Amino acid sequence: MVPWSQVYSPVGGSILLSALVAALPVVVLLGLLAFLHVKAHIAAFLGLVTAMLVAIFVYHMPAQMAGAAALNGAAYGLLPIGWIVLNAIFVYDISAKSGDFEVVKHSIAGLAEDRRIQALMIAFSFGAFIEGAAGFGTPVAISAAMLIGLGFDPLKAAGLALIGNTAPVAFGALGTPVVVLAAVTGLPLLPLTAAVGRILTPFCLIIPFWIIWVMAGRKAMLEVWPACLVTGVSFGIAQFAVSNYHGPWVVAIVASIVSMFSLMAFLKFWQPKTIWRFEHERGQAADTIPDHGTAKIVRAWMPWVILSVFVFAWGIPQVKTFLNGGTKTAPNFLAGYTTKTYEVPKLHKMVIKTPPVVAKPTVEAATYTINWLSATGTSLFLAGIFGGLFLGFGVGDLMKIFWGTIKRVKISLLTIMCMLALGFTTKSSGLDATVGLAFAATGAIFPFFSAMLGWLGVALTGSDTSANVLFGGLQKITATQLGLNPILTAAANSAGGVMGKMIDAQSIVVASVATEQQGHEGEILRYVFMHSIVLAAMVGLVITFFAKIAPSWMPILPPEAPAAVEPVKAAAIVVPAAPAAAPAPAPAPAK
Repeated sequence: MVPWSQVYSPVGGSILLSALVAALPVVVLLGLLAFLHVKAHIAAFLGLVTAMLVAIFVYHMPAQMAGAAALNGAAYGLLPIGWIVLNAIFVYDISAKSGDFEVVKHSIAGLAEDRRIQALMIAFSFGAFIEGAAGFGTPVAISAAMLIGLGFDPLKAAGLALIGNTAPVAFGALGTPVVVLAAVTGLPLLPLTAAVGRILTPFCLIIPFWIIWVMAGRKAMLEVWPACLVTGVSFGIAQFAVSNYHGPWVVAIVASIVSMFSLMAFLKFWQPKTIWRFEHERGQAADTIPDHGTAKIVRAWMPWVILSVFVFAWGIPQVKTFLNGGTKTAPNFLAGYTTKTYEVPKLHKMVIKTPPVVAKPTVEAATYTINWLSATGTSLFLAGIFGGLFLGFGVGDLMKIFWGTIKRVKISLLTIMCMLALGFTTKSSGLDATVGLAFAATGAIFPFFSAMLGWLGVALTGSDTSANVLFGGLQKITATQLGLNPILTAAANSAGGVMGKMIDAQSIVVASVATEQQGHEGEILRYVFMHSIVLAAMVGLVITFFAKIAPSWMPILPPEAPAAVEPVKAAAIVVPAAPAAAPAPAPAPAK
């Protein structure tokens, strides 16, 4: 096959008209979910079909390439994403079936029986710890399942877990999104990390208040404002300090631990005047919290402690390298057994990204890696096995529970595969780049839309890391053309992207599985959609403030690190309309 070059304005040479067409797959997917109440797996499949049709007949991507991209995405949806979801629910099922989750529930209620405080602790602080250690949907699955176990309404459990999983996302999975952003853009890592931390610090303070307002209303939020303040300020100070004076790797982990211990210490001296409960719980007598004793409480929490240890260990780069068989120069005894990388037929190095999305034509690699041992889902599976054995289950009992979990989530796994197939198809065909270029063409108001571009990237791909790969270079190129600070706009991509995490299809499905609401994905989407847009717009306003009013508050490129992209005279992005019929010749192989 002949390599194929992406074209970004195939509809009449207009980037605006092309963007409207390119958005059709997402419009179909979200429209079917949110307004027509179509089941998620059907909506995902129809969104995928729409993406394939637009890619092939409008963007003139060869059908075999489009099919290969969809299959690659489906495989990625199964491993690692589906593997994470399956095993996160497996851990919860073990704890629930042993009866020990009741002890966990009572121990949390012992800190505060008030549902608002429980939401702060689980949806925000503990979820941030899991995000910092693992990312990729794990925190939503874990925190939503825990909230359900505590007695939260399923819809609220899903929505609160999604909203809470925002502020730490840019530093999730041991800082992977920012590390990748630096690699993609060529910008220095530490100034870029500091910029992201400064942008997101106000939102560390805002999100705890936002969660409680959404959950219980303004009046009920004001009743616990001291707890919201302690949670947010402690998280924000820690995130700012670590991101500005250390680096991206443990930002979310340190901030979440500081936040959890600060809230627990504060609750020793302060409790809300009234205990807030859900409407269906009101009028009931307050639960009598039994005294389980320290030993029983430790036993009940042990699966979650084991989970935290495994997830954290699996996120450490040195551990991951060891589990993957070492390096090429220093392999270990696992080499060749735990990791296999395959080039995707008819797609690997067959798609060429072209300017202005990239500085120069770039051949895209397309590989699929099976890293079954180092995958985050495997750490969850092992945590479930060890935790189950600790709780007294036999191996046969654990396999029965695991099989039951598979049966429960099988349709959701299919949905996730379709969602990722859609995302990979839009990425390989250039549909998402077209929409991104429409944002980039906003000129003087680009600082605001730079955050919205990051939001769009995560909403489309389900990952802040993927959004940074997708649009990080475009943010830098546009900033150079418009005379803006490229560190600010690149950081805006990651910071704005965190607000898209709550509405991406992958996260919605994960939340529906964790709360046993399969078939109600549209309700979850409607619950969080406006919050996502409003928060993303607020990030855009913060970026505009830094760009127009306080540019000196942002890190800048050091003199010895010139921009990789030379400034051009154009005042705005110009997107050439390449002919659809004849593909561009392949560039020389990349070294």
